[in-house]
Amino acid sequence: MDPRSKRADTGRLLGTLLLVAGFLTSLLTMSSGYDGVKPYLVAFFLILTGMGLRIEAAITDRKL
Repeated sequence: MDPRSKRADTGRLLGTLLLVAGFLTSLLTMSSGYDGVKPYLVAFFLILTGMGLRIEAAITDRKL
């Protein structure tokens, strides 16, 4: 396995973990009835970062 592919796998894994953490944060915040905005901002940034890492991994792992 070459280093570029290994880096893409790590980015993909971390991106997936961040997506799951963001969705769980928003789900738990909604189910608890909390009216504040801060947990939703954290969830938004986690999801945004996770999507960015997965896109970067897809571009990095692309074979030319």
